[in-house]
Amino acid sequence: MKTLLLALLLGLTACASEQVQRTEQKPNVDFRAYKTYNFMDVTARNGAAFQGLGTGIETLKQAISHEMQRRGYQQSDSPDLLVNIGVVTQDKVQTRETTLRDAPLYIGQRNYHWQSQDVVVGHYEEGTATVEVVDAAHQELIWQGAVKSILTPNAAKLTKRIDDAVAALFEKYPVPPVR
Repeated sequence: MKTLLLALLLGLTACASEQVQRTEQKPNVDFRAYKTYNFMDVTARNGAAFQGLGTGIETLKQAISHEMQRRGYQQSDSPDLLVNIGVVTQDKVQTRETTLRDAPLYIGQRNYHWQSQDVVVGHYEEGTATVEVVDAAHQELIWQGAVKSILTPNAAKLTKRIDDAVAALFEKYPVPPVR
């Protein structure tokens, strides 16, 4: 029974639409010593990439702000921490492999060969967000994490996925939420 429950939980985790890719932190840093944060200018490197609707940057910033505030940090114009955001999107193709059941029925004298192949069943977009937390006074990276999620054109669903992805990422942050 325990094995079945464990297998079910692992299966549900694998099906989650968001996946934390990695997190890293600088050793011997007292994250509780920091009190304030703010965002680095995301358009400084590539302004054209962040123009227009649908980039999700503002939604991502709101989700990160929510998680930072849950951990006791306050947003400030002269922050202790700077938060840098990186976003990469990629078009993906969903396929399935044909099986012997999919093979056509063949009767005849010619030499016939059938082999399994991948069949395209859908297209989707996948986004990866990288969050870097920098000590503002020393300009030193102290924590970073990356999370991947499937994106959707539906604004409400996209906001939910971004919120869920950022929450999953910040579960790995060294400061737990303040109760």
